[in-house]
Amino acid sequence: MLTTTKSRPSLRAGLLAAVGALTLSACSLYTGGAPQEGIGFREARFVEMSAAREWRKCRDEALELDRQARKDISPARYLASARLIEKCEAEAGPEAAKVAEDERMRAYALAVQNHLKGGDIAKAREGLAKLKTAYPRADLYYADGSSFTDTMDILLGIKDRSAIGEIVTVNVGEELQAEIRRAHYWKRN
Repeated sequence: MLTTTKSRPSLRAGLLAAVGALTLSACSLYTGGAPQEGIGFREARFVEMSAAREWRKCRDEALELDRQARKDISPARYLASARLIEKCEAEAGPEAAKVAEDERMRAYALAVQNHLKGGDIAKAREGLAKLKTAYPRADLYYADGSSFTDTMDILLGIKDRSAIGEIVTVNVGEELQAEIRRAHYWKRN
């Protein structure tokens, strides 16, 4: 009997020690489900989010100018909106580079379009070139499915408007195609 009594406490002690070791090891392995992040990562992320927040605030002001320009049909407000979007982009810096990439692309495309609507063709061409460089394999599409870059290439004279065969191969809206065909017809007749 002494052997049996002695083995039980040692068994309990062994089990208790094993459970304690597992508990301690489990505590040290648990990180809350997220990878170990240092303070530097969190600070960098905070800076990125702050930069994105500031960019969005600036962009919203430019969108309000765009809305007013459409309402009043004001070339000056279109230009002011385009300039403000460019200023927002310039001030964003590298901190917001990847945070709002799609939003930034749409906003910059609006700046290109607003330069065109405001009558500053040279700035619109320059802006389109920057947009294509910054987002080489990306494009935006209008509600009718036409390509933003193809449409701007035609409207800004980057692609030859007189080559009707070329117009058919690009993704521009039907109204623009019809207008180009009409202009081409009256040049020949």
